Amino acid sequence: MSAPWAVGTDALVDELWRAVADGDEYTAVGVVRRARADGTDEETLLLDVIAAVQARVGTEWAADRLTVAQERAATAVNERVVTALVHDRSPAGRDERPPRGRVTVGCVDGEWHAMPARLVAEVLRLRGWRVDYLGARTPTPHLVSHLHSTSAEAVLLSGSIPTRLSAAHAAVTACQAVGVPVLAGGRAFGPDGRYARALGADHWAPDARAAAAVLDRAPAPPDPTAARQVLDDLPHLSDQEYTYVARARGRLVRQTLTSLEERFPALRAYTDAQRERTAEDLAHMVDSLATALYVDDTALFTTFLCWTADVLQARRVPAHSLVAALAVLGENLLDFPRALRLIGDGTAALAGRPLPPVPGARPTA
Repeated sequence: MSAPWAVGTDALVDELWRAVADGDEYTAVGVVRRARADGTDEETLLLDVIAAVQARVGTEWAADRLTVAQERAATAVNERVVTALVHDRSPAGRDERPPRGRVTVGCVDGEWHAMPARLVAEVLRLRGWRVDYLGARTPTPHLVSHLHSTSAEAVLLSGSIPTRLSAAHAAVTACQAVGVPVLAGGRAFGPDGRYARALGADHWAPDARAAAAVLDRAPAPPDPTAARQVLDDLPHLSDQEYTYVARARGRLVRQTLTSLEERFPALRAYTDAQRERTAEDLAHMVDSLATALYVDDTALFTTFLCWTADVLQARRVPAHSLVAALAVLGENLLDFPRALRLIGDGTAALAGRPLPPVPGARPTA
């Protein structure tokens, strides 16, 4: 769940970005403390400054201007900035009234991007809610166990990685089964919340402010007797294509990598590290294909492929190598019409956005 940039915060964003990108925790904390002392309210700092910097961290990584290590270091600094800001709340400045209610905030099982959920949790605390923040990778059984031991009025479920949508579906269903409504948010659920609706979430919010507004309307708990089965929500799963692709993930990756090596001998000269990255790219492709089969949505797969093409291009890997990988993957899925349709749509999406050749590029993904 992210927030739009606010007018007048650009200079703060730039200053905090420089400190975060340099890994300078003390300067970064100083930026927000000074802004707070100068009168910038905490919610603005959280959503219009810190969140904007974190979004830039992701953009710079995708453009290959930050390494993975630099991206993680920058994120760690940003997390500590949030902590410092929160700990600076003086006892006199805290709202001593009884909390408006109790909610649980956590990430989908397998989701390691915790910053959006953390920002939502802190905004809700500012607005008077008692918040149980469960952090990244919240296993669904532990989430449900927590709900049994508390009186949460709602669960706010955050997801940034679409390939965890099946896990999100399990969490939504499990929470509703114990009578707690689910408010979903984050890029994983689609720009308009389409996947949140497809998976039966009670509510969707595009950002923290919208999430707070939903809670202000006091969402009613779901009827536990009306819990649905997965096939009731997603009848297309009866064809078992998702199940096959998800379970055959490792074999599909190995088969595709082997076939690519046979067709592109240059790939055999890859170092172990290059080969490992190629296998990871293929695994992400299969995961995305499986998720698109799960929600029966072409846009999920084509969006992933176009984003991957941009990331590869920034790393001097020709994006057309994705087309070759798709062709090989399709040869291993000839008995699965929905998967073949998605692969065809993905190939067409890549062909519709030709990219210039990259000097010194590696020949395959």
